[in-house]
Amino acid sequence: MRRLFLVAVLSICTACGAAAPVATPPSPTSSPTRSLPAVPTPTPSPTHRPPPPSPGTVPPAWLGTHVLPTTAAGFGVQRPTPPALRNRRFTLPDTVPMLPGAGFASRIADPAPADVIARSTWAPGCPVQARDLAWVRLTFWGFDGRRHTGELLVRGDVAAPLVTVFRTLYHERFPLEQMTITTKAEQTAKPTGDGNDTSAFNCRPVRGATTYSQHAYGLAVDVNPFQNPYTKGDLVLPELAGAYTDRAWKRPGMILPGGTVVRAFTAIGWGWGGSWHSLKDLQHFSRSGG
Repeated sequence: MRRLFLVAVLSICTACGAAAPVATPPSPTSSPTRSLPAVPTPTPSPTHRPPPPSPGTVPPAWLGTHVLPTTAAGFGVQRPTPPALRNRRFTLPDTVPMLPGAGFASRIADPAPADVIARSTWAPGCPVQARDLAWVRLTFWGFDGRRHTGELLVRGDVAAPLVTVFRTLYHERFPLEQMTITTKAEQTAKPTGDGNDTSAFNCRPVRGATTYSQHAYGLAVDVNPFQNPYTKGDLVLPELAGAYTDRAWKRPGMILPGGTVVRAFTAIGWGWGGSWHSLKDLQHFSRSGG
């Protein structure tokens, strides 16, 4: 009886084991039908190129190098103003070290040092003695909107008044291209028609005459000559500055009737060549008015 019971139990357990499903390990999740977006590879940014400078703000490479043929009177033959100079508003490198400080500054050496006289146009026979000339250094605003330093050689008794003039121009931010002392080499150089130095002493005669100019006495200053040319009939000096005979087109650096520059020189009793009738010397200011 007991044996029959054990056989029955074994039969039941065998049947249960056959009926139970065999467990299988889970299969891996199937791959998605759509790829995941790849991490984008950074695209190299294009090389940054600054915009080209505005015409007239950078001195052309040929500035001061193209010699003009000369006329019988010794002036250069006039040429149309090159496009790069029609709205001229660049500043050339300073020729003297920057004066210290952040605002207007000036230094007067009276009499001028011998080395300064030596690099000027002074020579024995000039109508002013070397000992009567003063070396003036002062700051000015350039067309680039920055502080610059220049130099003038003037007669000693007008040095201080001229400093007040250029202090006014500095405070009014009237721009200058360069302020230098005229050298003998520059005085005798063949004309290129594109010079623009603000300067004072120059031992030379009046244009087209044999008498000395006020510059030869250290009693005259020319301001931005290119923007403010000398005109007499068909003659324009500098020779490439014809575009600036159009005074209705107002551009930086121009001297205008009743403007900042004229008022500043008038305040020290100096006259302006722009008020003359037989000719116009728009750049020119002198103590005598001539």
